[in-house]
Amino acid sequence: MVNSALPRLTFESRGLEQLDVAASKIIDFADGIRFWVFEGDMGAGKTTLIKEICNQLKVKDIVTSPTYSIINEYRNNEGVPIYHFDFYRLNDESEAYDIGADEYFESGEYCLVEWPSKVPSLLPESNFLKVSIEMTHDDFRRIELTRHD
Repeated sequence: MVNSALPRLTFESRGLEQLDVAASKIIDFADGIRFWVFEGDMGAGKTTLIKEICNQLKVKDIVTSPTYSIINEYRNNEGVPIYHFDFYRLNDESEAYDIGADEYFESGEYCLVEWPSKVPSLLPESNFLKVSIEMTHDDFRRIELTRHD
């Protein structure tokens, strides 16, 4: 059952030319929430969108996919950490515990999580933003944001 009382925003974005607008909308809609989960099929653009979000959050490091490392840590120009997770390659949720994901999640810093369905018991029950990305047609993506306050 979908909770219609949760704040939502849905919009369409076309490829790389509208990536900056999409990232800006997400940051604005998050309204201070720092734990974000990104859902979408392989190739939907989760990592590419996270790169632009990090750019707008003034990350000074090179943002890359943590597919093999599972977690990347970046710093913005004020030294604030931003943690980027990609749990796609996890075989078991215990692997996330082994790298201390729960400690990162409880840090209060930005945590941007790809493939959150791989770590369901680690995810917060509230105070997170869900970003769902769906390829629609041509180079268009439907992005749905749901704020779980």
